[in-house]
Parts: sequence; C-alpha cells; structure tokens
Amino acid sequence: MVDVLAKEGVEKVFCVPGESYLGVLDALYDHPQIQLISNRHEGGASFMAEAYAKAKNTVGVCMATRGVGASNLAIGVHTAHQDSTPMVVLLGQVERDFEYREAFQEVDLPAFFKPISKWAIEIRDAKRIPELLHRAFYVARSGRPGPVVVSLPHDMLEDTVEIAESMGTVGNVGSEGGVGRVSGYHSYPVHPVRPAQGLAQAALQQLIAAERPIVLVGGGVLKTGATPLVQELAEVLELPVATTFRRFDAFPNDHRCYAGWLGFGPVKTLLEYIRTADVALVLGTRLSQVATQDYSLLSPDTQVIHVDISPEVFAKACAPQLPVIADVKEFLTELLDLVHRSNSSASRTAGETARLHTQYLEFSEPREHDSDSFADLDGLMRDFVGAVPDDAILTSDAGNFFGWLSRYYRFKKPGTYVGPTSGAMGYGLPGGIGAKLAHPDKIVVSFSGDGGFMMTMSEFETAVRYHIPVIAIVVNNGIYGTIRAHQERHFPHRVVGTTLGNPDFAEIAKTFGGHGERVTCNAEFLPALQRAIQSGKPAVIEVLSNPEILSVSQPRIDK
Repeated sequence: MVDVLAKEGVEKVFCVPGESYLGVLDALYDHPQIQLISNRHEGGASFMAEAYAKAKNTVGVCMATRGVGASNLAIGVHTAHQDSTPMVVLLGQVERDFEYREAFQEVDLPAFFKPISKWAIEIRDAKRIPELLHRAFYVARSGRPGPVVVSLPHDMLEDTVEIAESMGTVGNVGSEGGVGRVSGYHSYPVHPVRPAQGLAQAALQQLIAAERPIVLVGGGVLKTGATPLVQELAEVLELPVATTFRRFDAFPNDHRCYAGWLGFGPVKTLLEYIRTADVALVLGTRLSQVATQDYSLLSPDTQVIHVDISPEVFAKACAPQLPVIADVKEFLTELLDLVHRSNSSASRTAGETARLHTQYLEFSEPREHDSDSFADLDGLMRDFVGAVPDDAILTSDAGNFFGWLSRYYRFKKPGTYVGPTSGAMGYGLPGGIGAKLAHPDKIVVSFSGDGGFMMTMSEFETAVRYHIPVIAIVVNNGIYGTIRAHQERHFPHRVVGTTLGNPDFAEIAKTFGGHGERVTCNAEFLPALQRAIQSGKPAVIEVLSNPEILSVSQPRIDK
C-alpha cells in the first residue's frame, strides 16, 4: 500500500493512528520520503489534508480507524467534495469475517461515505491493492476532482501477497490469505480535455457582440493555473471579471478589470450589473447557492457560456446556452488564439469595466474607525493588509468575522487563499497548518472566530510538535456570531444557545509551547503580529472584538 503512495508522489499523510491499520503505519516507517503527521482529531486531519491538497495542487491523503475515527473525519470529506479537492481517504475496517454483525466500531464505510465522496470502495483482496489504490488516485484527480474513500479490512492488511517487480518492490510469499502475483499497475496520467470544435469560436462571437458582458471565475481557474489567461482575455476584450464564492485569488483584485467577488455581502452594484448582463462567461465553477444569491443571480435572458471539466455541474443554477466540456485552460488557450488572429476588441465595454472596478475599490477600503475598549475589525484589517506580503497565504473558518476579511483584503496572487466553500467551522487552524506544510517558505495566517477555533484548537499542539509556524488570529466576541445575527433578526430579544465562555487563548498557546498574544485595542495589533512572525513558532493572536458589532456592513459612527 505504501509503495503505491510513494509511486503517486505522496509526501504528507495526515492521521489519527488506529489499531485497525497499524500495518500501514508500520510500512510508513520505512518510507522517509513520506512524512506522517499525527493529529489530535480526525476532523483536523481531514481538514489539514484538504487544505494541503489545495495549496500544493496535489492529492491530499488522510487516514483514520473504523467507524468512530471515520465519522470524525467525515467533515473534511464533505469539504473536499463541495470544493472539488482531490483527496484519498484510507480507513481501517473490521475484519472481513466480522462484517455485517455490528462488530466493534463497525460502520458500512462505502455506504456511509457514498453521498459525500466521488467514489467509496472497500479492498477485500490484498492482490488488488495496487490496481484499486492507483485507480483511487486517478479518480480523485481526474475530471472534476474530489475525495475517494478506501475501506481497508484489518485482516486484509495482514495478508501476504507477491508483488511484481514493476511495482517497485518484491514481496515475500506468505501463508496468510491468498497468494498471487500482482500485475504492474502504476500511476495513471490525467490528460487535459480540449473543447469540441467550434465552441470557442461561438463563445468569442457572443463576447464580441455583448453590451453588458461578465466573466465569472471559480476554482477550475485556480486548479489549471489559468489566471494569466483570464487576465489577458479581460484586458483585450475589456471584460469585467468577478470571482465566485471563496475563490478571491482566482483573479488579481487590484487589476483594472476586477469587479469584485460573489458570496455573502458583495458589492451591490456588481449584483445589479450581473442581473442585467446579456452574456456571462462562466469558467470552472459550479455556480453554488452562495455565489448565485440562492440561484437568483443570473437572469433567464442572460446568454450563459459555461466552461467546466464536468458536465454534471451544468444546469444546477441555470441552463447554459453554450455548455463547454473542457479544461478551462485549454478553452482559454484556444479562445485567445482566435482573439489574436481576428484582432478582436470590445472597447465599448471599457467604461462599465472601469466603473465596476472603481466601485469595488471604494467598497474594499477599510473605514476609519477605532475603539479603545475593543479591537475594531475595520482598523485591524487596515493594519493587517499593510503588514503581510502579497504572497502570504490566508485560511479561514466560517463565521461573521469573515466578512471583514473578504471585504477588505485584496488578493493579488493565485494560491493565496485556502478556505472551504462548504462553510465548515473549525477549518481555519488545521487549514493553515496544511497550507504551511505545502509552502513552508510563505507566511500563513489563519482567521477564526472563537466558536470555530475551539472546535479544532487541539491541532495547535500538532503545529508545535512538528514545528509548523502558522499564525492563528482568533476573533473573540464570546458568541456564535453568525447564528446570533440570524437569531436577533428572526427572533428578536429571544437569545438562546449562542453565548460562549472562552479561555485565554493566548495563554493556552503558550502552555502548548507556542507564541501567544492578546489584543484588546487596535494599537496593540500590529506589534503583536510582528512579534508573532518574528517568534518563528506557531502563534495565536487573540483579538477581543465588540459583540455588538456582528457584521462588517452594520451601521456605526465613523470617525
């Protein structure tokens, strides 16, 4: 099994160790090129693997034991499924003779994970490990990427089979289980899919004729490295570009064609423009519920050109007039070739493109507002933006605190944001650790609320143990802020279940062996951030914020 992982180029494996797959752990002992990261919770392990896969543009690998560990790990599988992240999940299982008897910690793992994975299987014959495990990696990274779950019965892992030399290792013939020769399976290449003939030409004709065009870019642009091509197309045809939910870095936010992002609380004038757009070029996104404002954003009158590697995403939000099954990069390469050969331009749209960008810049400028009793998040973001380099990687949880980050931070380079479109709480810290492992040379900062941070706070010890200097900013207002905001809107003066009690997060960081800072006003934030960076340790910066300010758009008196 571990030979297959090595052949697939796996460098990191995240897990909580379990007795049902000790053989795999023991085999990893002999593979120094694969680093095993032992986590404190299976949810943290799966988040870490998912974020590592995103940041590294590779297949993430995580492991857990049987039903109890597998259940904990499921949140990361769901995240990978909604985010189209390639991941292979290896799960120990009860012995084959004990299955379907409600054995100790037994869960029918393929059935359990089928709805939230791309493929879920059980390997019952050790001879098929090379075949099925290589296939698992291929399925995970091909087409629309996603998670593949592989169930491994404990006794199957103790079988002995003979492995052909083409696998890289020759095993001993043993007496346990069936003995047979395994043919030489290897990593399957994934070839890019080009658009059918004539589709790029048809798309170009619609774009040139458009009076109010819009380009919507998503995760497929990031996965294929197509951002420079989108930028070139936008510049030549003067097209406004918007990024979809939590895909901020798919297009440089400071570019003159950038119109803003879609999700919670975007620029209202951008939404108005898209609702009246006559042509929408949709690149590498499934047009999620959040991005499309509950599937209401695109008008039935808008001519939609939807480009995606997977046809199953078409028509989920709207019926495209021109569906294009292709790798986004391949489509854009062909489209740009046609643009240059035809000397196409669309200067009449330049005014609208410039107007949208100006409105985005005004919207994303932090307001002048400070507080002496709490750290005001407007001021905090103003300071943070100027304190980190453009190639810093940001990760985040879900929560109302995220509104300040999404509004005020301008992502200028691809690969600088790693976050869950699933809206999973608890993702920020383990996501930051995974991203830092993928890019140890870059500053990595995670953002969390106090509610989300507490869900996976134990992974801070993992960061300390493996010397991973991630910086975790924890916005502490003592409540589940998002739920409180909805609660006060729908059930005013009937607060229940959303008040939290918290420890001193900075002190906890120190007891783990990391660096801890507590910020109570804006003047303290920048020095605390600089000390955290200079410490070279995993660090927590706890920011005490005003519980009465629940939203970045909430009216308040500005200075």
